Amino acid sequence: MSKVKLTKGELKRQRDALVQFRHYLPTLQLKKQQLQLNIQQKKALLSDKTVALETMEQEIEIWIGLLADPGIDLAEWIIPKEVLLETVNIAGANIPQVKDIVFKQADYGYYETPFWIDQGIEELRELVSLLIEINVLRKQIEVLHHELRVTTQRVNLFEKVKIPQCIENIRVIRIYLGDQQANAVGISKVAKKKIERMKALAGVLS
Repeated sequence: MSKVKLTKGELKRQRDALVQFRHYLPTLQLKKQQLQLNIQQKKALLSDKTVALETMEQEIEIWIGLLADPGIDLAEWIIPKEVLLETVNIAGANIPQVKDIVFKQADYGYYETPFWIDQGIEELRELVSLLIEINVLRKQIEVLHHELRVTTQRVNLFEKVKIPQCIENIRVIRIYLGDQQANAVGISKVAKKKIERMKALAGVLS
């Protein structure tokens, strides 16, 4: 760390910096709290969707064996044609969010396919949608965690380094300037006494 200049100009700069740090610190602390809260909410939502996925997998497992029929291929109807994502801002972090999941319109002969096909396609689409939402949620949590780490580092920098450093610099500069002023006053008094003695001496000699 470079040595602080012991001048009035530097004193003003340190005071201005201290005001600025103290102004931004509450904003950073609030952002940190918002990120922590959102991470908790996203984790809770992820837990709920994971449980829902496990439940759905158990339900589908009952009839999934029916897909073994070589004449049945539902891949075309259950693989999304398009997954639309949008970006939302949470406490300064831009995270992805599922806007829509588009599936191809199911088009097959009703008389040539088993009666359970409609229900099967619907449930498998729900399963695929859940998997996509879970993956996006994990990405959201990852982005929020990164933003939280950065914000926490900034909060710590302000709280533990910048603000104490400014306070200490201000203290050192004020002590130095105070000492300089006291020395100047002392020198001035000595000079004044010398001048008075010289005047008195001059009066005696005249």
